[in-house]
Amino acid sequence: MHAAGDKKLEVPKDLGDGLILRQATQADVEKLVAFNVDVFSESEGEETGRKIGVWTRDLMTGSHPTTGASDFTLVEDTATGKIVSSLCLISQTWSYGGIEFGVVRMEIIGTHPKYRKRGLVRAQMDVVHAFSAARGQCVQVIAGIPWFYRMFGYEMALALGGGRTGYPVLIPELEDGKEEPYNIRTATRGLERNLVACNRDEKDDEKAWEYELAGKSADSVETCKVCILERSNGEAVGYFLHPATLWKQAIFVLSFDLASGLSWMDVMPTVVRYLRTTGEEYEKQPGSEPFGAYSFWMGGDHPLYHAYPDLLPRKREPYAYYIRVPDLARFLIRIRPILEERLAQSAFVGHSGGLQLNFYREGWALVFEDGALKAVELWQVGAEDGDALFPGLTFLQLLFGYRSLDELDFAFPDCYPLTNAGRALLSALFPKQTSHVWPLG
Repeated sequence: MHAAGDKKLEVPKDLGDGLILRQATQADVEKLVAFNVDVFSESEGEETGRKIGVWTRDLMTGSHPTTGASDFTLVEDTATGKIVSSLCLISQTWSYGGIEFGVVRMEIIGTHPKYRKRGLVRAQMDVVHAFSAARGQCVQVIAGIPWFYRMFGYEMALALGGGRTGYPVLIPELEDGKEEPYNIRTATRGLERNLVACNRDEKDDEKAWEYELAGKSADSVETCKVCILERSNGEAVGYFLHPATLWKQAIFVLSFDLASGLSWMDVMPTVVRYLRTTGEEYEKQPGSEPFGAYSFWMGGDHPLYHAYPDLLPRKREPYAYYIRVPDLARFLIRIRPILEERLAQSAFVGHSGGLQLNFYREGWALVFEDGALKAVELWQVGAEDGDALFPGLTFLQLLFGYRSLDELDFAFPDCYPLTNAGRALLSALFPKQTSHVWPLG
C-alpha cells in the first residue's frame, strides 16, 4: 500500500528455460480455450472446465464490453509451442458509497501441473499490475483459492457470496383459484444498500447490460438468466438473476432488487415458486443432480432474508474477495467525500487534526481541517507510534467494511488502537458495512 506506483514491464518477456511471457492475440483463442479446459477440468471437473473454456472464448472474441484477446497474458514453452500458464484481466467500474473507481478483475488463472512452483503466475501478476496502473485503475480484485494471492500483495477484504438457503418443502403453494400477483419474464434488453458495488447503470454503460443479457454464450460458466418481475398490468417492479443451471442441487439467485416502496414479503412467494419450477426444469439437463434447494446468494445481509426467514433457514457466511490497493493515499483521497460525510455525522464533526496509521514498516497520516480531509501523507513510524497499529494489509479489511475495528482488534493481537481518539475516529470513518458485488465477467 505504497504511493510509488507499479513498475512498468514490457512484454514479451523471456522467463528463461525456453519460456516466453506475452500478451495473447486472436491467433491464440483456440489454444487458450483448450488449455483452460484441460487445467480447470483437473481441478473443477470436466463440465465446469468446459464452461470455463466457453467463457474464455467469449472474452477473447470481441463481444465483451471491456475485454479482448490482448487482455490475456500467457506463458508459452517455445520448445513445444504449448501454453503452460495464463490469466486474464477484466476491466470494470465499481463504486464505494456511490463514488466510482476503476477496477481490474483477475480471472481464469491457471498453470499446467508440470510447470507449477516456477513463479509463472507471479511474473504475469507483475505485468498485469503494470497494465492496470497504466489504465488508471485504483484496485485489483480476485475471487480465488485461500491464501495463495496474499503472496502478490492482496488481502481478503471484501465479502464474496454467502447468503440464505431454503428447500422445496417450505415453499407456500398458491391458493386454489388465485393467480400469481406478479409475473416473471426473462429480460431481453435492458446499490444503495451496499458500500461497494459494480456499476451497470444502463444509461452510462449500455454495453455492459447488453453483454449480460445477450452477449454471453449459453454454456459459459458466467452466463445468468436475468428475470424481470412485473405486476399484472406489465409494470416492471424489480429484477433478479440466476445461473442457467443447478450447482450442488441448488438454484442460486445472485442479485435481486425491487423498486422503492415494494414489499419483499409480497414478492417472495412468487419468486420461490418460480425457482422451484425452474429448478425442476434444470434437473433434466444432462449430468445434472436432482433439484433440492434454492439459495439467495447475496452476501451477509439483504432485506429478503428478514422478510421470510422461515423460507430461508440455512445460513452461509460470506467468503471474501482478494483486494489489492497499490496506492492507498490515492484511494483515500478518491473516497474523501464519503469519509468527510461520515465525519460530519459523528462526534468528530468539524474535526481538525491528524490520524496516524502505523503499518509497522510504513505509516500514513490522514490530515483533517475543519472536517475536511486535506491530505494523506507518509510518515516515519516507530515501534508503537501513532493512533493505531495494522499488521500486513489488515487495514484493507477496515477500509472496505469487511471487519470492524473491534473485530480486527480481537482477531489480530498486533492490530489495535493506541489512543482513545484513534479508536473513536477510526470507528466513525470506517464502520463495518455490508457489500455485495456482482462483478462484470
